[in-house]
Amino acid sequence: MTATRMWTAQGVLEPPTGGNECASRAAHVIADCCSATIITDDDGNTVERGDPTELALLRASQELGVGPEPGGPSDRLREFHFESALRRMSTVTRSAPGTARINIKGAPEEVLQRCTTIADGSGDRALTSVDRTAITAMVTEWAAEGLRLMAVAERTIDETLVETLSRENTEQGLTILAIVALMDPPRPEVAEAVATCHSAGIRIMVVTGDHGLTARGIAESVGIGADSSLRVVTGTELELMPEAELDLLLAEPGEIVFARSSPEAKLRITDALRGQGHVVAMTGDGVNDAPALRRSDIGVAMGKSGTDVAREAATMVLTDDNFATIVTAVEAGRRVYDNVRKFIVYIFAHATPEVIPFVLYALSGGQIPLPLTVMQILAIDLGTETLPALALGREPAEPGLMDRPPHKRGQNVVSREILVRSWGLLGGVSAALVLALFLGTLVDGGWHLGDSVSSGPLHDTWMLATTMSFLAIVSCQIGTAMAARTQRASLRTIGFGTNRLLLWGIAFEVVFAALVVTVPFLQDIFGTVCPPAHLAIWLLPLPFIVWGGDELYRGIRRRKTHPSESSPDTRAVGREKELS
Repeated sequence: MTATRMWTAQGVLEPPTGGNECASRAAHVIADCCSATIITDDDGNTVERGDPTELALLRASQELGVGPEPGGPSDRLREFHFESALRRMSTVTRSAPGTARINIKGAPEEVLQRCTTIADGSGDRALTSVDRTAITAMVTEWAAEGLRLMAVAERTIDETLVETLSRENTEQGLTILAIVALMDPPRPEVAEAVATCHSAGIRIMVVTGDHGLTARGIAESVGIGADSSLRVVTGTELELMPEAELDLLLAEPGEIVFARSSPEAKLRITDALRGQGHVVAMTGDGVNDAPALRRSDIGVAMGKSGTDVAREAATMVLTDDNFATIVTAVEAGRRVYDNVRKFIVYIFAHATPEVIPFVLYALSGGQIPLPLTVMQILAIDLGTETLPALALGREPAEPGLMDRPPHKRGQNVVSREILVRSWGLLGGVSAALVLALFLGTLVDGGWHLGDSVSSGPLHDTWMLATTMSFLAIVSCQIGTAMAARTQRASLRTIGFGTNRLLLWGIAFEVVFAALVVTVPFLQDIFGTVCPPAHLAIWLLPLPFIVWGGDELYRGIRRRKTHPSESSPDTRAVGREKELS
């Protein structure tokens, strides 16, 4: 943050350097009315501590010749801390022998109404209505440019009166010295982060103590309210607004700037939004922000400039105090949520090919033998599917992740769509393929419906058939793993090899399954045999059939939901309309 201009009755300094008599007086007031400090350490390095606004003011006072280390409290007799409701701060410091100076800085409209005189370089004169009108017009003009404005004023009193002064008595009868304009430029990445929020269905409400025009200018510069007319509500308007009217205001689709607001307003806005069913993330850095941070669904505190109380009350702390980091966190959260659902799809899909053959055995009264042994099921559930399932938790973000609307508050992780896709589509196709190989192997070995497989040549045929069932499920797992990598997009758009861990997991399950059916002592444990080549070759197309069926299903859903996605040009136009 930087001081770019300073208005005085003697003229405007842009930037505030060199100075004039009024600017020099204002610089002394600034130096004596700040809690921040700028010092030089033993190594000659400049060390800044405190609020960014005060640091910018202190740097301006140094440019005006007051320093080099302003802000020292040695001559400070009284201090009235900044209060968001009052929007001003004042101190009382020693001046000439027997006198003290009241120093005050704050919002121009708050300070100006407590001033009765104005410094013009030749002395102090009465502050006329013409002066007030001119200053107010200048404040409005500068605020519309997105500048943060701070008024500086002073008053001299007898030092003996200092202990008897109340805040109200102190902050009146002042002499207006200057209006300082501060530029707090948004970080370059914020505009893109705001656009990402909009495409993700996230509304941004600005709750600030700044002037309404300043807040509007900054908000519009980064794209807040770009999709509609940005409404500005002042703190006074909000205080007079009944709850029902506030609910109606927040129910409107556009974004809102609440200017000259207090921490109490943050709490009230949070409660109103949550009462309408919204998930609310509230940012803050001050002690008074703690109730709103605690009441919101996700309280976000500033790690650098925030107070300890705010950090303790928050759910998340930004170590870089950067709004774009919040958007990054939202994207990471959505990716984790998606990966949990992908993990569930993969695990659930294997229940169907394991259960249906047993159901068929039960319904046939044992005329169709069991397709899997207990040990083979354990080999699948605890062996072959474990590493690919874990690897899906590290899946990169799917394309279009931040172009979706947020999930509803009451939405379950396991939805009807997941069950249909996993149990019905992926599991159903896998079950059909497993049964086909199992029954085909039995028939190829001379089995007929109702024949006993407990002994004789048919027992060896049955062991081969269960082995083929085991290997068929493993083959289908590979197709399921590749299909589960996306919920909507095609595998081509995310790339076959973008999840190296999954490829290693698939390699592990192939090697594990091969060992189970070829190593003699593992054959004895799991009841398997080594299949002949003419049967093993039937395993090769199974992953592609399972994955291909799901790819076709996702393609149909994409065309139904977003018909324009078939053309890159129309897709770009559609997104432009969504953000406009």
